Amino acid sequence: MQESQLRAVVLDWAGTMVDHGSLAPMDVFVRSFAEFGVAITVEEARGPMGMAKRDHIAAVMRLPRVSAAWQDKHGGAPGEADIDRVYDVFVPMNIAVVSDFATLIDGAAEAARRVRARGLKIGSTTGYTREIMAPLLPLAEAQGYAPDNLVCAGDTAEGRPSPLMMFRTFLDLGVWPAWRVVKVDDTEVGIAEGLNAGCWTVGVALTGNVFGLSLEESENLDPETFGARMESAIGTLTRAGAHFVIDSVADLDEILDEIEGALARGERP
Repeated sequence: MQESQLRAVVLDWAGTMVDHGSLAPMDVFVRSFAEFGVAITVEEARGPMGMAKRDHIAAVMRLPRVSAAWQDKHGGAPGEADIDRVYDVFVPMNIAVVSDFATLIDGAAEAARRVRARGLKIGSTTGYTREIMAPLLPLAEAQGYAPDNLVCAGDTAEGRPSPLMMFRTFLDLGVWPAWRVVKVDDTEVGIAEGLNAGCWTVGVALTGNVFGLSLEESENLDPETFGARMESAIGTLTRAGAHFVIDSVADLDEILDEIEGALARGERP
């Protein structure tokens, strides 16, 4: 078998490897804002998904409707101290529920094993903090998935969409150049992270944040609604710059073959 030109695949967590639909943070965001008398929708909460969670809260607060609602409730536009207050409520709530959404996405463990069988390393980056990831890691390992590294929000000076977590991953894994690495993510900001690092990027449409439904909810959609949601999710990730878009990480093998072919032809991301 010819040696792979790739060196590593870097996988996101929620919506990519665990938590079909990236559901764990959604109710927590809504409840965190509700603690301060401000109602937000799940759609508003989903928009910045993939960012470090404090940055995510700040992005939601900048939404004109949310900012106006905060000002109506508290008598002034939200500031840095307000972001910190919501974040301090959010983190323990997220820690409390993350274990309930720790199930690996169908085929994810097998996909990781096939990546290793190619001789590639497996990196991971996440918008979760280390304290949120702490209960999730052993549960994922018990199901057969343990990446070679983990870089969390807060580990670097900037989170997504900066490439700094990817750069830390390169150092942890000892892999280079960037065009020999594939970033797989279900969020727009995660795709930007990979692009900014100079990697190939693969968007995950069906199991992730953009489609935004559990496996059961997805399977219960009528064909027309399912097709429309899929078209929208694929379009969103494509516009974000993803080189390829797949339904699930379980479908990654064919894309890795395509990237190997492109590298053999001298193509770069």
